[in-house]
Amino acid sequence: MSVAEEKPVSPEPIDAMLLKVLEAVPFELTTDGGPEAARRRFADLPRVPVHPEVGSEDRTIDGPAGPIGIRIYRPATDAPAPLVIYIHGGGWVVGGLDSYDSIARRHAVAGDAVVVSLSYRLAPEHPFPAAVDDVWAATQWVAAHAAELGADPDRIAVAGDSAGGNLAAVVTQLARAAGAPAIRFQLLWYPSTTFDLSLPSFKENADAPILSTQAASGYSRWYIGDLDMADAPATLVPARAADLSGLPAAYIAVAGHDPLRDDGIRYGELLSAAGVPVEVHNARTLVHGYVGYSGVVPAATEAVDRALAALRSALHSD
Repeated sequence: MSVAEEKPVSPEPIDAMLLKVLEAVPFELTTDGGPEAARRRFADLPRVPVHPEVGSEDRTIDGPAGPIGIRIYRPATDAPAPLVIYIHGGGWVVGGLDSYDSIARRHAVAGDAVVVSLSYRLAPEHPFPAAVDDVWAATQWVAAHAAELGADPDRIAVAGDSAGGNLAAVVTQLARAAGAPAIRFQLLWYPSTTFDLSLPSFKENADAPILSTQAASGYSRWYIGDLDMADAPATLVPARAADLSGLPAAYIAVAGHDPLRDDGIRYGELLSAAGVPVEVHNARTLVHGYVGYSGVVPAATEAVDRALAALRSALHSD
């Protein structure tokens, strides 16, 4: 499947079942009321518990500016399993280990992998590069302690959604530059990688459910702080990296009714042009954040299963 084949050729309506769910449980990622109000709204969003059979353990590790919380999920196997490092989304402002518990469990079961979910300092109290510093330090620690965690250090993937997709993409570039850890695969759910508001989807989906273009800009500004975007480094804007060759194979999942749709597609094009194996899948009838509706909305379940099958294949193939 080529990147070009996944570009939208005509608009399709939002999935009818998803619209019913959004009507029953309305939710918007907005900056209204400031960051604390945004965090409360996100934390209060109903979530369906999944896979209680997967054991989990919370730990605290040393970070560059204090402790970093991580949560470890282990599949029911005695053999060393692949390792997935999951970086949560939320515009770099909201979200955490608890709000992403179900999503991490889905990755552990579908990927038959040890999943380590990372927390990090949130903006605007801790603007860029605090989140990058934290997730990079945590990634290095987790990879170095993979065997202790019951994972195979030779089969590592990073995954993340939205802002977490941005951070996951950054981590792969930092790991390539450092020569370690050896990351095999990156799963990027509707990532923010270009910060290019001229892409068509930012206008086409300006008032999309869940995430509007205005809200995306507001969260980004909280994260960027006073930084001049003209000089923004690749650790903020992964698409600006001078060289994208040698990065791990990627699966980029985007949604048709998401301002960030063309951002993910564009990053896929850049990776492909650099010789990186990449699959971009556009879930044309879905919206930003659709991973959270897996198991509730069949179209979301199908799109999530497809991406997680790619993750499993990458980590379990020779």
